[in-house]
Amino acid sequence: MGAATYAARMDLFDAMTSTTAGVPAPTAGAPLAVRMRPRSLDEVAGQGHLLVPGSPLRRLVEPAGDSERRAAPSSVVLWGPPGTGKTTLAYLVASSSGRRFVELSAVTAGVKDVRQVVDDARRRLVTGGGETVLFIDEVHRFTKAQQDALLPSVENRWVTLVAATTENPSFSVNSPLLSRSLLLTLQPLDVEDVRGVVRRAVADERGLGGTVELAQDAEDHLLRLAGGDARKALTILEAAAGAALADGTADAEQPAVVDLPTVERAIDVAAVRYDRDGDQHYDVISAFIKSVRGSDVDAALHYLARMIAAGEDPRFIARRIVISAAEDVGMADPSALQTAVAAAQAVQLIGMPEARIVLAEAVVHLATAPKSNAAYVGVDRALADVRAGRIGAVPPHLRDAHYPGAQQHGHGKGYVYAHDEPHAVAAQQYLPDELVGTRYYEPSDRGFERQVTERLDRIRQILGTD
Repeated sequence: MGAATYAARMDLFDAMTSTTAGVPAPTAGAPLAVRMRPRSLDEVAGQGHLLVPGSPLRRLVEPAGDSERRAAPSSVVLWGPPGTGKTTLAYLVASSSGRRFVELSAVTAGVKDVRQVVDDARRRLVTGGGETVLFIDEVHRFTKAQQDALLPSVENRWVTLVAATTENPSFSVNSPLLSRSLLLTLQPLDVEDVRGVVRRAVADERGLGGTVELAQDAEDHLLRLAGGDARKALTILEAAAGAALADGTADAEQPAVVDLPTVERAIDVAAVRYDRDGDQHYDVISAFIKSVRGSDVDAALHYLARMIAAGEDPRFIARRIVISAAEDVGMADPSALQTAVAAAQAVQLIGMPEARIVLAEAVVHLATAPKSNAAYVGVDRALADVRAGRIGAVPPHLRDAHYPGAQQHGHGKGYVYAHDEPHAVAAQQYLPDELVGTRYYEPSDRGFERQVTERLDRIRQILGTD
Protein backbone atom coordinates (compact mmCIF):
# COMPACT_ATOMS: atom_id res chain seq x y z
CA MET A 1 0.00 0.00 0.00
CA GLY A 2 1.56 3.30 -1.12
CA ALA A 3 1.54 6.58 0.80
CA ALA A 4 -1.14 8.10 -1.46
CA THR A 5 -3.38 5.07 -1.06
CA TYR A 6 -2.85 5.12 2.67
CA ALA A 7 -3.73 8.85 2.90
CA ALA A 8 -6.91 8.27 0.90
CA ARG A 9 -7.88 5.42 3.15
CA MET A 10 -7.24 7.53 6.23
CA ASP A 11 -9.47 10.30 4.86
CA LEU A 12 -12.21 7.77 4.22
CA PHE A 13 -11.72 6.26 7.67
CA ASP A 14 -11.95 9.63 9.39
CA ALA A 15 -15.11 10.40 7.45
CA MET A 16 -16.67 7.14 8.59
CA THR A 17 -15.63 7.46 12.23
CA SER A 18 -17.70 9.41 14.73
CA THR A 19 -16.14 11.74 17.27
CA THR A 20 -17.00 9.38 20.12
CA ALA A 21 -15.94 6.04 18.72
CA GLY A 22 -12.60 4.86 17.43
CA VAL A 23 -14.13 2.15 15.22
CA PRO A 24 -16.96 2.66 12.70
CA ALA A 25 -20.07 0.57 13.21
CA PRO A 26 -20.42 -2.23 10.62
CA THR A 27 -22.94 -1.66 7.88
CA ALA A 28 -25.94 -3.91 7.27
CA GLY A 29 -24.17 -5.43 4.29
CA ALA A 30 -21.04 -6.36 6.24
CA PRO A 31 -20.21 -10.07 6.64
CA LEU A 32 -21.94 -11.82 9.53
CA ALA A 33 -18.60 -12.31 11.34
CA VAL A 34 -18.05 -8.54 11.26
CA ARG A 35 -21.59 -7.65 12.36
CA MET A 36 -21.36 -10.09 15.29
CA ARG A 37 -17.99 -8.82 16.50
CA PRO A 38 -18.29 -8.44 20.32
CA ARG A 39 -19.06 -4.93 21.57
CA SER A 40 -17.67 -5.61 25.05
CA LEU A 41 -15.44 -8.08 26.86
CA ASP A 42 -18.55 -9.82 28.18
CA GLU A 43 -19.38 -10.96 24.65
CA VAL A 44 -15.91 -12.36 23.97
CA ALA A 45 -16.02 -16.16 23.59
CA GLY A 46 -13.55 -18.12 25.67
CA GLN A 47 -10.27 -16.54 26.85
CA GLY A 48 -11.42 -16.48 30.48
CA HIS A 49 -7.78 -16.53 31.59
CA LEU A 50 -7.31 -13.08 30.02
CA LEU A 51 -10.55 -11.54 31.26
CA VAL A 52 -10.33 -11.88 35.04
CA PRO A 53 -10.93 -8.64 36.99
CA GLY A 54 -7.83 -6.46 37.12
CA SER A 55 -6.09 -8.29 34.29
CA PRO A 56 -3.90 -6.22 31.93
CA LEU A 57 -6.38 -6.76 29.11
CA ARG A 58 -9.31 -5.47 31.16
CA ARG A 59 -7.29 -2.44 32.26
CA LEU A 60 -6.48 -1.72 28.63
CA VAL A 61 -10.04 -2.15 27.33
CA GLU A 62 -12.42 -1.05 30.06
CA PRO A 63 -12.94 2.64 30.85
CA ALA A 64 -10.89 3.73 33.85
CA GLY A 65 -9.54 6.79 35.61
CA ASP A 66 -6.35 8.51 34.54
CA SER A 67 -4.17 6.72 37.10
CA GLU A 68 -5.50 3.30 36.06
CA ARG A 69 -5.11 4.17 32.39
CA ARG A 70 -1.47 5.09 32.93
CA ALA A 71 -0.94 1.74 34.68
CA ALA A 72 -2.34 -0.20 31.73
CA PRO A 73 0.12 -1.70 29.26
CA SER A 74 0.70 0.49 26.22
CA SER A 75 1.15 -2.20 23.59
CA VAL A 76 0.25 -5.87 23.33
CA VAL A 77 1.04 -8.85 21.12
CA LEU A 78 -1.89 -11.24 20.71
CA TRP A 79 -0.84 -14.79 19.89
CA GLY A 80 -3.37 -17.47 19.07
CA PRO A 81 -4.96 -19.66 16.39
CA PRO A 82 -7.22 -18.18 13.71
CA GLY A 83 -10.73 -17.20 14.78
CA THR A 84 -10.02 -16.90 18.50
CA GLY A 85 -10.67 -13.16 18.80
CA LYS A 86 -7.40 -11.34 18.14
CA THR A 87 -8.95 -8.74 15.83
CA THR A 88 -11.95 -8.41 18.14
CA LEU A 89 -9.75 -7.52 21.09
CA ALA A 90 -7.91 -4.95 19.00
CA TYR A 91 -11.21 -3.28 18.08
CA LEU A 92 -12.30 -3.30 21.73
CA VAL A 93 -9.06 -1.57 22.77
CA ALA A 94 -9.80 1.19 20.26
CA SER A 95 -13.52 1.58 20.87
CA SER A 96 -13.26 1.58 24.68
CA SER A 97 -12.09 5.19 24.79
CA GLY A 98 -12.84 6.50 21.30
CA ARG A 99 -9.21 6.28 20.26
CA ARG A 100 -8.55 6.40 16.53
CA PHE A 101 -8.13 2.95 15.04
CA VAL A 102 -5.73 2.24 12.17
CA GLU A 103 -5.36 -1.24 10.75
CA LEU A 104 -2.42 -2.43 8.66
CA SER A 105 -1.84 -5.88 7.23
CA ALA A 106 1.72 -7.14 7.39
CA VAL A 107 1.07 -8.86 4.06
CA THR A 108 0.71 -5.58 2.13
CA ALA A 109 2.18 -2.79 4.28
CA GLY A 110 5.79 -1.64 4.18
CA VAL A 111 8.13 0.44 6.34
CA LYS A 112 6.94 3.63 4.63
CA ASP A 113 3.33 2.86 5.59
CA VAL A 114 4.28 2.19 9.20
CA ARG A 115 6.24 5.42 9.49
CA GLN A 116 3.41 7.44 7.98
CA VAL A 117 0.94 6.05 10.54
CA VAL A 118 3.37 6.83 13.37
CA ASP A 119 4.05 10.37 12.11
CA ASP A 120 0.32 11.03 11.82
CA ALA A 121 -0.25 9.66 15.34
CA ARG A 122 2.43 11.98 16.75
CA ARG A 123 0.86 14.99 15.05
CA ARG A 124 -2.52 14.09 16.53
CA LEU A 125 -1.04 13.82 20.01
CA VAL A 126 0.62 17.23 19.69
CA THR A 127 -2.53 18.92 18.34
CA GLY A 128 -4.86 17.27 20.84
CA GLY A 129 -6.33 14.90 18.30
CA GLY A 130 -6.26 11.94 20.67
CA GLU A 131 -4.47 8.62 20.83
CA THR A 132 -4.10 6.13 17.99
CA VAL A 133 -4.44 2.36 18.20
CA LEU A 134 -2.36 0.71 15.48
CA PHE A 135 -3.49 -2.83 14.76
CA ILE A 136 -1.09 -4.96 12.72
CA ASP A 137 -2.47 -8.29 11.61
CA GLU A 138 -0.05 -11.15 10.92
CA VAL A 139 2.86 -9.20 12.39
CA HIS A 140 5.08 -12.28 11.98
CA ARG A 141 5.15 -11.48 8.26
CA PHE A 142 6.91 -8.17 8.93
CA THR A 143 10.63 -8.13 8.20
CA LYS A 144 13.14 -7.16 10.88
CA ALA A 145 13.39 -3.67 9.35
CA GLN A 146 9.62 -3.23 9.46
CA GLN A 147 9.45 -4.37 13.07
CA ASP A 148 12.37 -2.13 14.00
CA ALA A 149 10.44 0.84 12.58
CA LEU A 150 7.80 0.28 15.27
CA LEU A 151 10.22 0.41 18.22
CA PRO A 152 10.35 4.21 18.82
CA SER A 153 6.57 4.58 18.62
CA VAL A 154 6.01 1.73 21.07
CA GLU A 155 8.70 2.87 23.49
CA ASN A 156 7.47 6.48 23.49
CA ARG A 157 3.79 5.51 23.40
CA TRP A 158 3.09 7.52 20.28
CA VAL A 159 0.71 4.70 19.36
CA THR A 160 -0.90 1.85 21.24
CA LEU A 161 0.30 -1.13 19.22
CA VAL A 162 -1.89 -4.21 19.07
CA ALA A 163 -0.13 -6.86 17.01
CA ALA A 164 -1.71 -10.20 16.13
CA THR A 165 0.08 -13.37 15.10
CA THR A 166 -0.63 -17.06 14.67
CA GLU A 167 3.09 -17.88 14.94
CA ASN A 168 5.12 -18.20 18.14
CA PRO A 169 6.27 -14.61 18.87
CA SER A 170 9.48 -15.88 20.44
CA PHE A 171 10.59 -16.86 16.94
CA SER A 172 8.65 -14.45 14.72
CA VAL A 173 8.75 -11.11 16.59
CA ASN A 174 11.96 -9.16 17.26
CA SER A 175 13.11 -9.40 20.86
CA PRO A 176 13.29 -5.59 21.38
CA LEU A 177 9.69 -5.18 20.19
CA LEU A 178 8.48 -8.18 22.21
CA SER A 179 10.17 -6.90 25.37
CA ARG A 180 8.34 -3.55 25.04
CA SER A 181 4.93 -5.23 24.67
CA LEU A 182 2.72 -7.42 26.77
CA LEU A 183 2.32 -10.90 25.28
CA LEU A 184 -1.21 -12.29 25.61
CA THR A 185 -1.77 -15.90 24.52
CA LEU A 186 -5.25 -16.74 23.25
CA GLN A 187 -6.37 -20.33 23.69
CA PRO A 188 -8.23 -22.29 20.98
CA LEU A 189 -11.99 -22.05 21.38
CA ASP A 190 -13.72 -25.24 22.41
CA VAL A 191 -16.89 -26.54 20.76
CA GLU A 192 -19.20 -24.95 23.33
CA ASP A 193 -17.54 -21.54 22.91
CA VAL A 194 -18.17 -21.62 19.17
CA ARG A 195 -21.68 -23.03 19.68
CA GLY A 196 -22.51 -19.99 21.81
CA VAL A 197 -21.22 -17.65 19.10
CA VAL A 198 -23.30 -19.40 16.44
CA ARG A 199 -26.51 -19.40 18.49
CA ARG A 200 -26.10 -15.73 19.36
CA ALA A 201 -25.66 -14.92 15.67
CA VAL A 202 -28.87 -16.77 14.83
CA ALA A 203 -30.93 -14.86 17.40
CA ASP A 204 -29.27 -11.43 17.60
CA GLU A 205 -30.67 -8.54 15.55
CA ARG A 206 -27.13 -7.70 14.47
CA GLY A 207 -26.94 -11.15 12.93
CA LEU A 208 -29.77 -13.20 11.48
CA GLY A 209 -32.39 -11.89 13.90
CA GLY A 210 -34.28 -15.17 14.24
CA THR A 211 -35.05 -15.41 10.52
CA VAL A 212 -33.62 -18.93 10.44
CA GLU A 213 -33.68 -21.95 12.73
CA LEU A 214 -30.55 -24.11 12.88
CA ALA A 215 -31.24 -27.85 13.14
CA GLN A 216 -29.20 -29.77 15.70
CA ASP A 217 -27.43 -32.08 13.21
CA ALA A 218 -26.65 -29.08 11.00
CA GLU A 219 -25.24 -27.18 13.98
CA ASP A 220 -23.07 -30.15 15.01
CA HIS A 221 -21.72 -30.52 11.48
CA LEU A 222 -21.04 -26.80 11.21
CA LEU A 223 -19.09 -26.87 14.47
CA ARG A 224 -17.01 -29.84 13.30
CA LEU A 225 -16.10 -28.01 10.11
CA ALA A 226 -15.23 -24.81 11.97
CA GLY A 227 -12.59 -26.57 14.05
CA GLY A 228 -12.60 -24.01 16.86
CA ASP A 229 -12.53 -21.02 14.48
CA ALA A 230 -15.44 -18.70 15.35
CA ARG A 231 -15.00 -16.61 12.20
CA LYS A 232 -15.13 -19.71 10.01
CA ALA A 233 -18.25 -20.92 11.85
CA LEU A 234 -20.05 -17.64 11.20
CA THR A 235 -18.99 -17.66 7.55
CA ILE A 236 -20.45 -21.14 7.09
CA LEU A 237 -23.60 -20.13 8.98
CA GLU A 238 -24.09 -17.06 6.78
CA ALA A 239 -23.77 -19.11 3.60
CA ALA A 240 -26.19 -21.76 4.86
CA ALA A 241 -28.70 -19.19 6.10
CA GLY A 242 -28.58 -17.43 2.74
CA ALA A 243 -29.32 -20.71 0.98
CA ALA A 244 -32.24 -21.46 3.32
CA LEU A 245 -33.75 -17.98 2.94
CA ALA A 246 -33.37 -18.15 -0.83
CA ASP A 247 -35.66 -21.21 -0.86
CA GLY A 248 -38.52 -18.87 0.08
CA THR A 249 -39.88 -21.16 2.82
CA ALA A 250 -39.65 -18.56 5.60
CA ASP A 251 -42.50 -16.24 6.54
CA ALA A 252 -43.24 -13.69 9.22
CA GLU A 253 -44.33 -16.40 11.63
CA GLN A 254 -42.07 -19.32 10.71
CA PRO A 255 -38.28 -19.01 10.27
CA ALA A 256 -36.49 -20.89 7.51
CA VAL A 257 -34.91 -24.13 8.68
CA VAL A 258 -31.19 -24.60 8.12
CA ASP A 259 -30.87 -28.39 8.07
CA LEU A 260 -27.91 -30.64 7.34
CA PRO A 261 -28.50 -30.83 3.55
CA THR A 262 -28.66 -27.02 3.45
CA VAL A 263 -25.31 -26.72 5.21
CA GLU A 264 -23.83 -29.32 2.86
CA ARG A 265 -25.10 -27.50 -0.23
CA ALA A 266 -23.85 -24.18 1.05
CA ILE A 267 -20.29 -25.33 1.64
CA ASP A 268 -20.12 -28.32 -0.71
CA VAL A 269 -18.78 -30.64 1.99
CA ALA A 270 -20.55 -33.90 2.77
CA ALA A 271 -21.25 -34.68 6.41
CA VAL A 272 -19.03 -37.34 7.90
CA ARG A 273 -20.20 -39.35 10.88
CA TYR A 274 -17.32 -38.66 13.19
CA ASP A 275 -17.32 -37.56 16.82
CA ARG A 276 -13.95 -36.10 17.77
CA ASP A 277 -14.62 -36.87 21.42
CA GLY A 278 -16.47 -40.18 21.05
CA ASP A 279 -16.30 -43.69 19.60
CA GLN A 280 -15.87 -42.63 15.99
CA HIS A 281 -12.71 -40.71 16.88
CA TYR A 282 -11.08 -43.80 18.35
CA ASP A 283 -12.54 -46.24 15.81
CA VAL A 284 -11.39 -44.29 12.77
CA ILE A 285 -7.86 -43.60 14.02
CA SER A 286 -7.58 -47.27 15.04
CA ALA A 287 -8.67 -48.39 11.57
CA PHE A 288 -6.25 -45.89 10.04
CA ILE A 289 -3.23 -47.18 11.95
CA LYS A 290 -4.16 -50.83 11.36
CA SER A 291 -4.58 -50.19 7.64
CA VAL A 292 -1.10 -48.64 7.45
CA ARG A 293 0.30 -51.55 9.46
CA GLY A 294 -1.46 -54.01 7.19
CA SER A 295 -0.06 -52.29 4.06
CA ASP A 296 -3.50 -51.47 2.60
CA VAL A 297 -2.69 -48.05 1.19
CA ASP A 298 -6.19 -47.44 -0.19
CA ALA A 299 -7.88 -48.13 3.15
CA ALA A 300 -5.31 -45.95 4.90
CA LEU A 301 -6.06 -43.03 2.54
CA HIS A 302 -9.80 -43.57 3.03
CA TYR A 303 -9.56 -43.23 6.81
CA LEU A 304 -7.18 -40.28 6.42
CA ALA A 305 -9.79 -38.57 4.22
CA ARG A 306 -12.54 -39.26 6.78
CA MET A 307 -10.53 -37.59 9.52
CA ILE A 308 -9.63 -34.59 7.35
CA ALA A 309 -13.22 -34.09 6.13
CA ALA A 310 -14.50 -34.25 9.71
CA GLY A 311 -12.12 -31.51 10.84
CA GLU A 312 -9.71 -33.65 12.85
CA ASP A 313 -6.63 -31.76 14.02
CA PRO A 314 -3.97 -32.49 11.35
CA ARG A 315 -1.29 -32.30 14.05
CA PHE A 316 -2.93 -35.25 15.82
CA ILE A 317 -2.89 -37.26 12.58
CA ALA A 318 0.76 -36.35 11.99
CA ARG A 319 1.74 -37.49 15.49
CA ARG A 320 0.09 -40.88 14.92
CA ILE A 321 1.93 -41.23 11.61
CA VAL A 322 5.26 -40.62 13.39
CA ILE A 323 4.40 -43.30 15.95
CA SER A 324 3.42 -45.74 13.20
CA ALA A 325 6.70 -45.14 11.36
CA ALA A 326 8.67 -46.12 14.47
CA GLU A 327 6.39 -48.90 15.70
CA ASP A 328 5.26 -50.63 12.51
CA VAL A 329 7.85 -49.86 9.81
CA GLY A 330 10.88 -49.58 12.05
CA MET A 331 14.25 -50.62 10.70
CA ALA A 332 12.71 -52.35 7.70
CA ASP A 333 12.74 -48.85 6.15
CA PRO A 334 14.52 -46.30 8.38
CA SER A 335 13.63 -43.50 5.93
CA ALA A 336 9.94 -43.86 6.87
CA LEU A 337 10.55 -42.15 10.20
CA GLN A 338 12.35 -39.32 8.42
CA THR A 339 9.34 -38.90 6.11
CA ALA A 340 6.92 -38.94 9.05
CA VAL A 341 8.86 -36.36 11.07
CA ALA A 342 9.24 -34.13 8.02
CA ALA A 343 5.48 -34.42 7.43
CA ALA A 344 4.72 -33.42 11.03
CA GLN A 345 6.96 -30.36 10.68
CA ALA A 346 5.40 -29.43 7.35
CA VAL A 347 1.88 -29.68 8.81
CA GLN A 348 2.89 -27.19 11.51
CA LEU A 349 4.42 -24.91 8.90
CA ILE A 350 1.73 -24.75 6.22
CA GLY A 351 -1.51 -25.88 7.89
CA MET A 352 -4.67 -26.99 6.12
CA PRO A 353 -5.81 -27.49 3.43
CA GLU A 354 -2.38 -28.00 1.81
CA ALA A 355 -1.25 -30.19 4.72
CA ARG A 356 -3.54 -32.96 3.44
CA ILE A 357 -1.07 -33.54 0.57
CA VAL A 358 1.85 -33.89 2.97
CA LEU A 359 -0.11 -36.29 5.18
CA ALA A 360 -1.13 -38.36 2.16
CA GLU A 361 2.48 -38.68 0.97
CA ALA A 362 3.58 -39.89 4.41
CA VAL A 363 0.70 -42.38 4.56
CA VAL A 364 1.55 -43.79 1.13
CA HIS A 365 5.22 -44.19 2.15
CA LEU A 366 4.39 -45.98 5.39
CA ALA A 367 1.63 -48.18 4.01
CA THR A 368 3.76 -49.42 1.08
CA ALA A 369 6.99 -49.81 3.10
CA PRO A 370 8.25 -53.17 4.41
CA LYS A 371 7.26 -53.67 8.04
CA SER A 372 9.18 -54.66 11.16
CA ASN A 373 8.49 -54.14 14.84
CA ALA A 374 11.76 -55.75 15.91
CA ALA A 375 13.23 -52.59 17.46
CA TYR A 376 9.92 -51.92 19.26
CA VAL A 377 9.82 -55.48 20.63
CA GLY A 378 13.53 -55.32 21.49
CA VAL A 379 13.34 -52.24 23.70
CA ASP A 380 10.24 -53.60 25.46
CA ARG A 381 12.10 -56.84 26.23
CA ALA A 382 15.00 -54.85 27.64
CA LEU A 383 12.63 -52.71 29.74
CA ALA A 384 10.93 -55.84 31.07
CA ASP A 385 14.29 -57.18 32.30
CA VAL A 386 15.24 -53.85 33.89
CA ARG A 387 11.88 -53.56 35.66
CA ALA A 388 12.20 -57.15 36.86
CA GLY A 389 15.55 -56.34 38.49
CA ARG A 390 17.74 -58.07 35.91
CA ILE A 391 20.27 -55.26 35.78
CA GLY A 392 23.67 -56.35 37.02
CA ALA A 393 26.81 -54.28 37.39
CA VAL A 394 28.43 -52.50 34.49
CA PRO A 395 31.59 -54.46 33.56
CA PRO A 396 34.67 -52.69 35.03
CA HIS A 397 36.40 -52.16 31.66
CA LEU A 398 33.33 -50.19 30.40
CA ARG A 399 33.12 -47.85 33.38
CA ASP A 400 34.15 -44.20 33.29
CA ALA A 401 37.90 -43.88 33.85
CA HIS A 402 38.24 -40.10 33.49
CA TYR A 403 37.77 -38.91 37.05
CA PRO A 404 40.62 -38.96 39.63
CA GLY A 405 40.96 -42.29 41.38
CA ALA A 406 38.93 -44.26 38.84
CA GLN A 407 41.88 -46.32 37.69
CA GLN A 408 42.61 -47.38 41.26
CA HIS A 409 39.25 -49.14 41.20
CA GLY A 410 40.05 -50.87 37.92
CA HIS A 411 37.75 -48.70 35.85
CA GLY A 412 38.59 -48.87 32.16
CA LYS A 413 41.27 -51.52 32.65
CA GLY A 414 41.43 -53.82 29.63
CA TYR A 415 39.02 -51.77 27.56
CA VAL A 416 39.53 -52.31 23.81
CA TYR A 417 38.92 -49.27 21.58
CA ALA A 418 36.63 -50.48 18.76
CA HIS A 419 38.10 -48.22 16.06
CA ASP A 420 41.52 -49.88 16.51
CA GLU A 421 40.08 -53.33 15.69
CA PRO A 422 39.34 -54.94 12.32
CA HIS A 423 35.87 -53.99 11.08
CA ALA A 424 35.68 -51.56 14.07
CA VAL A 425 34.23 -54.34 16.23
CA ALA A 426 35.99 -55.03 19.55
CA ALA A 427 35.49 -58.50 20.98
CA GLN A 428 34.85 -57.87 24.67
CA GLN A 429 31.98 -58.25 27.13
CA TYR A 430 29.40 -55.48 27.03
CA LEU A 431 26.38 -56.82 28.91
CA PRO A 432 26.43 -57.29 32.71
CA ASP A 433 27.46 -60.79 33.81
CA GLU A 434 23.95 -62.03 34.52
CA LEU A 435 22.69 -60.97 31.11
CA VAL A 436 25.48 -62.35 28.92
CA GLY A 437 23.98 -64.08 25.89
CA THR A 438 20.62 -62.30 26.15
CA ARG A 439 19.02 -61.37 22.83
CA TYR A 440 16.70 -58.36 22.65
CA TYR A 441 16.83 -57.33 19.00
CA GLU A 442 15.93 -59.98 16.44
CA PRO A 443 15.71 -58.30 13.01
CA SER A 444 13.26 -59.53 10.41
CA ASP A 445 14.11 -60.62 6.87
CA ARG A 446 12.17 -57.71 5.36
CA GLY A 447 13.45 -54.57 3.69
CA PHE A 448 16.57 -52.96 5.09
CA GLU A 449 16.55 -55.35 8.06
CA ARG A 450 17.62 -58.17 5.74
CA GLN A 451 20.96 -56.36 5.43
CA VAL A 452 20.96 -55.69 9.17
CA THR A 453 20.51 -59.42 9.81
CA GLU A 454 23.52 -60.32 7.69
CA ARG A 455 25.72 -57.70 9.35
CA LEU A 456 24.50 -58.55 12.84
CA ASP A 457 25.31 -62.23 12.32
CA ARG A 458 28.93 -61.32 11.49
CA ILE A 459 29.16 -58.90 14.44
CA ARG A 460 27.86 -61.49 16.90
CA GLN A 461 30.37 -64.02 15.58
CA ILE A 462 33.24 -61.59 16.31
CA LEU A 463 31.79 -60.75 19.73
CA GLY A 464 31.29 -64.44 20.51
CA THR A 465 27.60 -63.92 21.28
CA ASP A 466 26.21 -65.88 18.33
